[in-house]
Amino acid sequence: MTKEIQIEENLVKQLTEELKYTFRSDIVDRKSLEENFKTKFEALNHVRLTESEFLRLREEIINPDVFAASKLLRERQYFQREDGTPMHYTLVNIKDWCKNDYEVIRQLRINTENSHQRYDVILLINGLPVVQIELKKLDISPRKAMHQIVEYKNEAGNGYGNSLLCFMQLFIVSNKTNTYYFANNKNQHFAFNADEQFLPIYQLADEDNNKITHLETFSQKFLSKCTLGEMISKYMVLVESEQKILVMRPYQIYAVKAIVDCIHENRGNGYIWHTTGSGKTLTSFKASTLLKDNPDIEKCLFVVDRKDLDRQTREEFNKFQEGSVEENTNTETLVRRLLSTDYADKVIVTTIQKLGLALDGTNKRNYKGRLEPLSKKRVVFIFDECHRSQFGENHKAIKDFFPKAQLFGFTGTPIFDENATYNIREGEYATYKTTDSIFEKLLHPYTITNAIEDRNVLKFHIDYFKGKGNQNPNPGEQIAQQAVVEAIIEKHNAATNHRRFNAILATASINDAIKYYQLFKEIQQQKLAINPDYSPLNVACVFSPPAEGNKDIQQIQEDLINEQEDNKQNPEEKKEALKAILADYNKQYRTNHNISEFDGYYQDVQSRIKDQKYSNKDYPHKNKIDLTIVVDMLLTGFDSKYLNTLYVDKKLKFHGLIQAFSRTNRVLNDTKPYGNILDFRSQQEAVNQAITLFSGKEADRAVKVWLVDPAPVVIEKYQKAVEELGIFMTENKLVNEPQEVYNLKGDAARIAFVKSFKEVQRLKTQLDQYTDLDEEQQDKIEAILPKESLLEFKSSYIETAKQLREIQQKEGEDASPDIQQLDFEFVLFASAVIDYDYIINLIAESTQQKPATQKLTKEQVIRLLCSNANLMDEQEDLSDYINSLDWTKGHDVENLHQGYETFKIEKHDKELARISKDHGLQTAELKSFVEDIISRMIFDGEKLTDLMEPLELGWKQRSKAETALMHDLIPELKKIAQGREISGLAAYE
Repeated sequence: MTKEIQIEENLVKQLTEELKYTFRSDIVDRKSLEENFKTKFEALNHVRLTESEFLRLREEIINPDVFAASKLLRERQYFQREDGTPMHYTLVNIKDWCKNDYEVIRQLRINTENSHQRYDVILLINGLPVVQIELKKLDISPRKAMHQIVEYKNEAGNGYGNSLLCFMQLFIVSNKTNTYYFANNKNQHFAFNADEQFLPIYQLADEDNNKITHLETFSQKFLSKCTLGEMISKYMVLVESEQKILVMRPYQIYAVKAIVDCIHENRGNGYIWHTTGSGKTLTSFKASTLLKDNPDIEKCLFVVDRKDLDRQTREEFNKFQEGSVEENTNTETLVRRLLSTDYADKVIVTTIQKLGLALDGTNKRNYKGRLEPLSKKRVVFIFDECHRSQFGENHKAIKDFFPKAQLFGFTGTPIFDENATYNIREGEYATYKTTDSIFEKLLHPYTITNAIEDRNVLKFHIDYFKGKGNQNPNPGEQIAQQAVVEAIIEKHNAATNHRRFNAILATASINDAIKYYQLFKEIQQQKLAINPDYSPLNVACVFSPPAEGNKDIQQIQEDLINEQEDNKQNPEEKKEALKAILADYNKQYRTNHNISEFDGYYQDVQSRIKDQKYSNKDYPHKNKIDLTIVVDMLLTGFDSKYLNTLYVDKKLKFHGLIQAFSRTNRVLNDTKPYGNILDFRSQQEAVNQAITLFSGKEADRAVKVWLVDPAPVVIEKYQKAVEELGIFMTENKLVNEPQEVYNLKGDAARIAFVKSFKEVQRLKTQLDQYTDLDEEQQDKIEAILPKESLLEFKSSYIETAKQLREIQQKEGEDASPDIQQLDFEFVLFASAVIDYDYIINLIAESTQQKPATQKLTKEQVIRLLCSNANLMDEQEDLSDYINSLDWTKGHDVENLHQGYETFKIEKHDKELARISKDHGLQTAELKSFVEDIISRMIFDGEKLTDLMEPLELGWKQRSKAETALMHDLIPELKKIAQGREISGLAAYE
């Protein structure tokens, strides 16, 4: 097997011999790195700095904030010399990145206050370290290298914060056959997070999305000097509002290049087919900002087709670059900005409707006449979601008025002959308008098949609801609404992972939406009357009211043709129904919305759907929405990672179907394995047609890629995984029982158990969210691994994983490779239901003297507590508290809460008293020291010295005593911090 050192030597050889980097064997530490940078800086800026000037410059440019350092790297800067003269400088040649000096160094060591970090290979541009390459042997996952980088960056006083390494832009990790890259970022955007996916990581791909993962090929394509320079200068985006660095994905870069080349060569129009959820806004933003510096282009208009998309896109653009796009409050503002010669007005975001008004020759303000000077200039139009926005008169008006214009469209679902509905008649002939007929040619595709394979979006699980009995509804046929409501209530907890996620119900008309809303209200009230413990779904309903001259609503409805037509029938009834819905909403959420300001209500509904991301502890469930009933709204353009289910009671086909389904498939983590669709209209044929149409070249394998395995297949996989767990236990001479896990001998056996049971839990998580399991299948799943055994195995897993994680954290690179690369995926074992409040309520119910209440023993409650990863930090204290309770006496919830808080304080005080005694300190002094740390969330080394002062120890003894004290104190500090980071504590971990 190729050793790490050989992989490194081969890479350096390729970089120097083939890609013409200069190898600098002399740069091995901070001093030689800085001396080299000084030489390069002076050559670039044609200046000689004195030693004191260089030291001052170094202090000015080294910044622990990587976002600030990244801006510095890309901008012109000012420095005052010793004699008072000003000096304007750049760190690299920002006009032509190809003309910079490219060098490679290896095994650089940076001594920091608390660590001795070593880096495999670093690429320097003009002496600045901008790319770090971490290499691992073939048998070690690149994910381990990512962990290592994150750990290095989290160490106190690390080189990334106090040396030239602060300019690091990209990390590349490879085990030779598998190579990934990702952007550097501030710590809040740069972590393995238990709740979310790991930071965005990328694999290089060619224009057809074939992956380029072998290190040698990757280096040829990605690390050539000009390509790397272009990547850093053009295709990384600094998001001001979030202080976050993004690197564009390969398909986004190919799309931008295709548009820029098309404009440069003046080759007519074109469109980009990038599937929903693939980051089209970032791609279009980058295309338009690159055009901003093109002197041949007079204006670049980014055109959207709805008021909320206008606002959303403008906010997104300004998020990428503050102030890059101003608001066009009305058509007059748009016309003024179109005629402005200010650089700030070169890129404009507007709606197709405002643009149409500006080109309307009948307008009293003579917009069209005033715009005449612009009509002969080269103007670029980029249309967002172009399957919607330019198939009418506005598109013709643009083409007629701007004969030199180039038009580019972005769409996730193009209009082909098969799904075209807009008919255009010329003489005797009528033809349908397609995306091709409007935009001439496809410039770059990235289909949903590509995106699912790349894990940029999720697969779908589709349940074609059959109802009870043997009667199967015909395709498209509506079934009784009461049956639909009862099915949703019955299946919702499973579909949404016990309300961890939320759902949309798509209905065929406004009347249907109103009827559904009323039915949910009635049926849930009946359920509550029968069972006071029933927890009703929070149901919202949103559809547009009759416009009646309200311009906001008119704008919203321009893309809601069904609702616009619907509102012509019995408008007063619909208005009254919406008022009643709003009254319920205001009461539930303590808001004050009214029908005349409908847009505010619509925005609030969207916000609450997104608020599902907060835990019930941080944001009580009563403030969230479980189910939103819609007609057309929210079925296109709306994004939330925490929306995972779509209930369908309307006919959908082609692009409408794909757009609606795609609301559910944003990637989060393993608790969301797929987007869930429950179809009440038996539309299997329509689904198959849509999948075939929007799969591009991959139509023959699309169904396999798009859809998850049917339940019987996953049940079979689950059975096999459980059987393999049993074989593993037998091989270790143990009975296949959860408690026997604690008898596994050695780390190798425990590691094997963690890997084996993680697969069992992953498959169980998938099955838990299937809505189409019949009773026989549910019984089979239970028989494979009964609920009690599963719970106990989960407890054993968490306990074992915690022990291994402790070794991983303590020993770091000294741990065995198997432990180093373990990924525990605790998120798979976190319950959305079983949280702190749930456990407290369970204790109260189990200790009450009510015969009807199902009682759990003290041991059963503790077992439930130990089987859920989201309670790991509380587990020890809560278990001790439960054990301290008298189970024969009734306890109410309020007293339990207060009792637990008192118990924790007393336990904490006892622990501090023990630590004080063990280390010869005064308890009051130690308590004050801890309180100071927690109040500021900062560990201060000087205050530790002050605390140890009364012991009158020599420096060697004191150093040992401090380390021993912190070894005992850190677990207590972490417990109090409850997952929050205490700055400066890492030095003692």
